Amino acid sequence: MRELTYFTAVTLDGFVAGPSGGDPTDVSPGGFFLSQGDHSKPLLTAYPETLPGSVRELLGLDAENKVFDTVLMGRKTWEVGLSHGTPNPYPRLRSYVFSRSRSAGPDPSVEFVATDPLEKVRKLKQADGLGIWLCGGGHLAQTLWPEIDRLVVKVNPVVIGAGVRLLDGGGFEARKLELIDHQVYRSGVAVLTYKPFASRADGAQT
Repeated sequence: MRELTYFTAVTLDGFVAGPSGGDPTDVSPGGFFLSQGDHSKPLLTAYPETLPGSVRELLGLDAENKVFDTVLMGRKTWEVGLSHGTPNPYPRLRSYVFSRSRSAGPDPSVEFVATDPLEKVRKLKQADGLGIWLCGGGHLAQTLWPEIDRLVVKVNPVVIGAGVRLLDGGGFEARKLELIDHQVYRSGVAVLTYKPFASRADGAQT
Protein backbone atom coordinates (compact mmCIF):
# COMPACT_ATOMS: atom_id res chain seq x y z
CA MET A 1 0.00 0.00 0.00
CA ARG A 2 1.24 3.48 -0.87
CA GLU A 3 2.02 6.03 1.84
CA LEU A 4 0.64 9.55 2.17
CA THR A 5 3.33 12.06 3.16
CA TYR A 6 2.59 15.60 4.30
CA PHE A 7 5.74 17.37 3.10
CA THR A 8 5.66 21.12 3.64
CA ALA A 9 7.53 24.21 4.83
CA VAL A 10 6.47 25.67 8.17
CA THR A 11 7.40 28.63 10.34
CA LEU A 12 8.72 28.24 13.88
CA ASP A 13 5.28 29.22 15.18
CA GLY A 14 3.55 26.56 13.13
CA PHE A 15 2.19 28.29 10.00
CA VAL A 16 2.38 26.96 6.44
CA ALA A 17 1.02 30.13 4.82
CA GLY A 18 0.23 33.73 5.64
CA PRO A 19 -3.11 35.21 6.71
CA SER A 20 -4.58 35.16 3.21
CA GLY A 21 -4.15 31.40 3.09
CA GLY A 22 -2.28 31.55 -0.18
CA ASP A 23 1.25 32.34 -1.28
CA PRO A 24 3.79 32.40 1.60
CA THR A 25 5.13 35.67 0.14
CA ASP A 26 1.91 37.51 1.03
CA VAL A 27 3.24 39.11 4.24
CA SER A 28 6.78 39.86 3.09
CA PRO A 29 8.01 41.18 -0.26
CA GLY A 30 10.92 38.73 -0.15
CA GLY A 31 8.92 35.82 1.19
CA PHE A 32 9.35 34.28 4.61
CA PHE A 33 10.37 30.75 3.55
CA LEU A 34 14.02 30.39 2.57
CA SER A 35 14.46 29.23 -1.02
CA GLN A 36 18.25 29.55 -0.96
CA GLY A 37 20.77 28.06 1.44
CA ASP A 38 22.68 24.87 2.15
CA HIS A 39 19.38 23.03 2.68
CA SER A 40 18.30 23.57 -0.93
CA LYS A 41 20.52 21.04 -2.75
CA PRO A 42 19.89 18.08 -0.38
CA LEU A 43 16.13 18.61 -0.61
CA LEU A 44 16.31 18.99 -4.38
CA THR A 45 18.26 15.73 -4.61
CA ALA A 46 15.93 13.86 -2.29
CA TYR A 47 12.61 15.19 -3.61
CA PRO A 48 13.10 16.49 -7.19
CA GLU A 49 9.43 15.92 -8.04
CA THR A 50 8.31 18.49 -5.45
CA LEU A 51 9.75 21.36 -7.48
CA PRO A 52 7.16 23.14 -9.65
CA GLY A 53 7.49 22.39 -13.35
CA SER A 54 8.45 25.98 -14.15
CA VAL A 55 11.36 25.82 -11.69
CA ARG A 56 12.51 22.45 -13.02
CA GLU A 57 12.53 23.91 -16.53
CA LEU A 58 14.47 26.97 -15.37
CA LEU A 59 17.09 24.78 -13.68
CA GLY A 60 17.23 22.32 -16.56
CA LEU A 61 16.35 19.53 -14.13
CA ASP A 62 15.22 16.28 -15.72
CA ALA A 63 15.51 13.95 -12.72
CA GLU A 64 13.08 11.06 -12.40
CA ASN A 65 10.50 11.02 -9.63
CA LYS A 66 12.09 9.44 -6.55
CA VAL A 67 9.46 9.44 -3.82
CA PHE A 68 6.10 10.58 -5.21
CA ASP A 69 4.05 10.21 -8.37
CA THR A 70 0.86 11.81 -7.04
CA VAL A 71 0.20 15.20 -5.44
CA LEU A 72 -2.81 16.38 -3.43
CA MET A 73 -3.69 19.98 -2.73
CA GLY A 74 -6.55 22.14 -1.54
CA ARG A 75 -8.12 24.70 -3.85
CA LYS A 76 -6.32 27.67 -2.29
CA THR A 77 -2.95 25.96 -2.62
CA TRP A 78 -3.68 25.19 -6.27
CA GLU A 79 -4.81 28.78 -6.88
CA VAL A 80 -1.37 30.06 -5.87
CA GLY A 81 0.04 28.51 -9.03
CA LEU A 82 -2.96 29.58 -11.09
CA SER A 83 -2.44 33.21 -10.03
CA HIS A 84 1.04 32.95 -11.58
CA GLY A 85 -0.29 31.48 -14.82
CA THR A 86 0.40 27.85 -13.87
CA PRO A 87 -2.78 25.73 -13.85
CA ASN A 88 -0.74 22.55 -13.32
CA PRO A 89 2.28 23.29 -11.12
CA TYR A 90 3.46 19.67 -11.02
CA PRO A 91 3.08 18.26 -14.54
CA ARG A 92 5.17 15.17 -13.72
CA LEU A 93 2.76 14.13 -10.98
CA ARG A 94 -0.86 13.02 -11.06
CA SER A 95 -2.57 16.04 -9.53
CA TYR A 96 -5.74 16.12 -7.46
CA VAL A 97 -7.34 19.32 -6.16
CA PHE A 98 -9.93 19.00 -3.39
CA SER A 99 -12.67 21.58 -3.72
CA ARG A 100 -16.42 21.81 -3.16
CA SER A 101 -16.69 25.15 -4.95
CA ARG A 102 -14.86 24.39 -8.19
CA SER A 103 -15.17 21.35 -10.44
CA ALA A 104 -12.44 21.92 -13.04
CA GLY A 105 -9.49 24.05 -14.04
CA PRO A 106 -7.83 25.15 -17.28
CA ASP A 107 -5.63 22.02 -17.42
CA PRO A 108 -7.70 18.83 -17.87
CA SER A 109 -4.88 16.70 -16.44
CA VAL A 110 -5.58 18.18 -13.00
CA GLU A 111 -8.48 16.27 -11.44
CA PHE A 112 -10.84 18.10 -9.09
CA VAL A 113 -12.38 16.11 -6.25
CA ALA A 114 -15.60 17.17 -4.53
CA THR A 115 -16.22 13.90 -2.68
CA ASP A 116 -14.94 12.84 0.75
CA PRO A 117 -11.14 13.43 0.81
CA LEU A 118 -10.52 10.48 3.13
CA GLU A 119 -12.39 8.09 0.86
CA LYS A 120 -10.47 9.34 -2.17
CA VAL A 121 -7.10 8.99 -0.46
CA ARG A 122 -7.88 5.45 0.69
CA LYS A 123 -8.59 4.49 -2.92
CA LEU A 124 -5.40 6.16 -4.13
CA LYS A 125 -3.38 4.25 -1.56
CA GLN A 126 -4.61 0.97 -3.00
CA ALA A 127 -3.28 1.79 -6.49
CA ASP A 128 0.18 0.82 -7.68
CA GLY A 129 2.90 3.44 -7.87
CA LEU A 130 5.14 5.67 -5.82
CA GLY A 131 4.10 7.64 -2.75
CA ILE A 132 1.41 10.31 -2.46
CA TRP A 133 2.43 13.86 -1.55
CA LEU A 134 0.12 16.17 0.35
CA CYS A 135 1.58 19.59 -0.40
CA GLY A 136 -1.13 21.70 1.24
CA GLY A 137 -2.98 23.28 2.69
CA GLY A 138 -3.57 23.14 6.40
CA HIS A 139 -7.33 22.57 6.22
CA LEU A 140 -6.92 19.59 3.90
CA ALA A 141 -4.13 18.22 6.10
CA GLN A 142 -6.42 18.43 9.12
CA THR A 143 -9.07 16.44 7.26
CA LEU A 144 -6.60 13.85 6.00
CA TRP A 145 -4.71 13.41 9.26
CA PRO A 146 -6.05 9.86 9.89
CA GLU A 147 -4.46 8.76 6.59
CA ILE A 148 -1.13 10.63 6.88
CA ASP A 149 1.67 8.07 7.24
CA ARG A 150 4.60 10.46 7.33
CA LEU A 151 5.10 14.12 8.20
CA VAL A 152 8.15 15.93 6.78
CA VAL A 153 8.41 19.55 7.86
CA LYS A 154 10.98 22.07 6.66
CA VAL A 155 11.06 24.32 9.72
CA ASN A 156 12.15 27.82 8.69
CA PRO A 157 13.81 30.27 11.12
CA VAL A 158 10.97 32.80 11.11
CA VAL A 159 7.82 33.60 13.07
CA ILE A 160 4.84 35.34 11.48
CA GLY A 161 2.20 35.44 14.23
CA ALA A 162 -0.84 34.58 12.11
CA GLY A 163 -1.82 32.54 9.08
CA VAL A 164 -2.76 28.99 8.11
CA ARG A 165 -1.54 26.41 10.60
CA LEU A 166 0.16 23.12 9.80
CA LEU A 167 -3.13 21.44 10.74
CA ASP A 168 -5.83 24.06 10.51
CA GLY A 169 -9.43 24.15 11.61
CA GLY A 170 -9.53 21.31 14.11
CA GLY A 171 -10.17 21.28 17.82
CA PHE A 172 -7.82 20.31 20.63
CA GLU A 173 -6.30 16.87 20.20
CA ALA A 174 -2.90 15.62 21.35
CA ARG A 175 -1.24 13.65 18.56
CA LYS A 176 1.99 11.90 19.41
CA LEU A 177 4.60 11.43 16.71
CA GLU A 178 7.85 9.51 16.44
CA LEU A 179 10.89 11.40 15.12
CA ILE A 180 12.55 9.10 12.59
CA ASP A 181 14.99 11.48 10.88
CA HIS A 182 16.31 15.01 11.26
CA GLN A 183 18.79 17.37 9.64
CA VAL A 184 19.70 20.92 10.68
CA TYR A 185 21.38 23.22 8.17
CA ARG A 186 23.53 26.33 8.54
CA SER A 187 20.75 28.29 6.83
CA GLY A 188 18.69 27.75 9.97
CA VAL A 189 16.28 25.34 8.26
CA ALA A 190 15.62 22.08 10.09
CA VAL A 191 14.08 19.16 8.19
CA LEU A 192 12.22 16.88 10.60
CA THR A 193 10.59 13.60 9.62
CA TYR A 194 7.93 12.03 11.83
CA LYS A 195 5.60 9.06 11.78
CA PRO A 196 2.39 8.97 13.81
CA PHE A 197 2.80 6.25 16.44
CA ALA A 198 -0.42 4.60 15.25
CA SER A 199 1.20 4.05 11.83
CA ARG A 200 4.15 2.05 13.14
CA ALA A 201 4.52 -1.41 11.65
CA ASP A 202 4.37 -3.10 15.08
CA GLY A 203 1.14 -1.28 15.90
CA ALA A 204 2.56 0.08 19.16
CA GLN A 205 1.17 3.31 20.53
CA THR A 206 2.25 5.64 23.29
